Amino acid sequence: MGFKDVIIIDDDETYRQVLARSFSRLDFKVEHYCSPEPALLAISASNELLVLLDLKLESDSGLRWLESIRQANVNCYVILLTGYASISTAVEAIKLGADDYLAKPVTAREILTHINQAKSGEDTPISDKPMSVDRLEWEHIQKVLNDNEGNISASARALGMHRRTLQRKLAKRPVKN
Repeated sequence: MGFKDVIIIDDDETYRQVLARSFSRLDFKVEHYCSPEPALLAISASNELLVLLDLKLESDSGLRWLESIRQANVNCYVILLTGYASISTAVEAIKLGADDYLAKPVTAREILTHINQAKSGEDTPISDKPMSVDRLEWEHIQKVLNDNEGNISASARALGMHRRTLQRKLAKRPVKN
């Protein structure tokens, strides 16, 4: 594994506390914060650090903080966590410096298993079953939304749909594969 310390940055207090308690039970030193700014000092002070950063913070984006986290500690392992997983945000997260990207909810054990698989070089199994049409639609909407920098009206025009229809689709949870 290689980590002794875990820092969790998530605005969902309940999820943050449950995850922190789980990592503590697994003998990790854990600190958790509701926003990235106060966490930067703790991030810079650790050598063997895993940072779990939420993508969607109250009025902020975890993507915006990746560069600051990397500057604070170039050796930390950063995983972006999100309840709104999409291919476009995963690609953007990796481009901006995240080491990995996982969809919430995820447990401490699942995170550690995922890291171990990634470090051991195990291949991620590829499903024989293609994505559903609904999931493909969700992924495409997320890509267009990202291309339009989150502007819903511009994204709706690019998708050829009414703005309110797009808003309704975005209000739903991502479709499972």
